[in-house]
Amino acid sequence: MELKNLNENINIVEEVSSGSIAEELGIEPGDIILSVNGESIKDIIDYKYMVTDDYVEMDIQKPDGEIWELEIEKEPDEDIGISFTNPLIDQAKNCRNKCIFCFIDQLPKGMRETLYFKDDDSRLSFLQGNFVTLTNMSEEEIERIIRYRISPINISVHTTDPELRVKMLCNKNAGRLYGILERFSEAGIEMNCQIVAVPGINDGENLDRTLKDLSRLYPNVNSVAIVPIGVTKYREGLYPVEIYDRSSANEMVKRVEALQKKYLSELKTRFAFISDEFYILSGVEIPDADYYEGFPQLENGIGLIRSFEDEIVSALKQKPENRSNKRRYTIATGKLAYEFMKEVAELVMSKYRCLEIAVVEVENEFFGRDITVAGLLTGSDILKALEGKDVGDVLLVSRSMMKRDEEIFLDDITLQELGERLGVEVVPSEVDGAKFVEIFEDKE
Repeated sequence: MELKNLNENINIVEEVSSGSIAEELGIEPGDIILSVNGESIKDIIDYKYMVTDDYVEMDIQKPDGEIWELEIEKEPDEDIGISFTNPLIDQAKNCRNKCIFCFIDQLPKGMRETLYFKDDDSRLSFLQGNFVTLTNMSEEEIERIIRYRISPINISVHTTDPELRVKMLCNKNAGRLYGILERFSEAGIEMNCQIVAVPGINDGENLDRTLKDLSRLYPNVNSVAIVPIGVTKYREGLYPVEIYDRSSANEMVKRVEALQKKYLSELKTRFAFISDEFYILSGVEIPDADYYEGFPQLENGIGLIRSFEDEIVSALKQKPENRSNKRRYTIATGKLAYEFMKEVAELVMSKYRCLEIAVVEVENEFFGRDITVAGLLTGSDILKALEGKDVGDVLLVSRSMMKRDEEIFLDDITLQELGERLGVEVVPSEVDGAKFVEIFEDKE
């Protein structure tokens, strides 16, 4: 996840919600929050808990230097309606690990600086859903999470074997994880956990142990996602690792599904879920929606394909046949989702018969051909696959390929540049079935 303005240590208001208390009081973008209840603000967590009372005193500084002293009466926990230019109101904590599977360590040189920043900040877990390892957390910070009941927190576990976790994260503090998890569980903190599986290292019997340990903390450990390691071609000098193939992915599916039966009996939940990549690699059919129990880890690629397809089917059922103009579309996707996106194209064309939709499998030359997910394709990969070819009227690319809030790929090629080079309208598509279907409707 690329971060924006997380190292600006100024409490500057970026946006004021319409109709909010802040708007009524005259707080505006550009104002600086100096203190709340007479205390300076350490970070966003302090701010959120300082403003929960029904009476709040706030000092702000206007752009012209004038100081306003505000007295705010409101309902307990009612939001004041302020967002900040720096979401943390503090510097983001840099990761101190050297994980053997770290994707950022596998990036080529010369990319934009923000892509190399590795965060490991529990506040970002609370605010943005980032996963954190807890290795750089002080006793004061642990107590603060418990005192403020910061929840939910997303935690990168990988293994509960202390010695193996130290080895995998290359951090002497990594082995104390389970004790922290127990303390959080006792305090009622909700946690979602992640395991990046590395063949022959933390899968097999070690995975069984990890899931057994985490299941003891259910329901406070709400769910566990298991995703495969991603390996780029830039691993020179890094720890030697293998990647999953059809056989080892199939073994993973069987192992986890056997454990899920046990957890269903004991906990009334499957508890642990494997990512779509394992199913596609193994050739095992992706389960129905009910299997995913509400999709608690959709952002981790757990059930994303099933959710997307079901949303498309539902959206198409509600749409009339209102296409009148023939148009030709091309969908650029990665190797992993290629067969699935061909099925999606057929679904849409069966509804709108005047459309032609071609799906093109794009090889990842930028990071290496072992990277098969669509979200890591770059503009240069798409250009190499499509330049000089007839791609019809519209090219669809996944929004996940681009920087958050900007239409630019990881290799700094912009959406506009891609369209100009290919001579076609390029439309970014959200991983949202209803919005995806809307792309194909006639526009007035």
